[in-house]
Amino acid sequence: MTKPKNIPSFRSEAEERRFWEARDSTAYVDWDAAERVRLPNLKPSTKAISIRLPVSLLQQIKVAANRRDIPYQSLMKVWLFEKAREESRLTGRERGSGKPSSATARTAPRARRRAQARPS
Repeated sequence: MTKPKNIPSFRSEAEERRFWEARDSTAYVDWDAAERVRLPNLKPSTKAISIRLPVSLLQQIKVAANRRDIPYQSLMKVWLFEKAREESRLTGRERGSGKPSSATARTAPRARRRAQARPS
């Protein structure tokens, strides 16, 4: 590989974002020399939403969550993620190897493990 180009200094995060959106990073970074890092404290971005559910459906969800010993909102995130992933696979829109393709996929990993470990 040829010597990577120098990465310029940026006045703001927005300026840096525009720079990388318009360029291929391989010209600036030697990815063969890169090392994997873990960022254990990095939290995925989330957005609060409001959804109206029939009372009976909400009660069913709460009962299922209680059986798994997890908060019902976490169980709902797991179920929504699983359904979205299934839909993506059916329509062929998911990228990669079937692994979660967004931060949303990682919002409730403990709840997902608990939900799978406990019977319905």
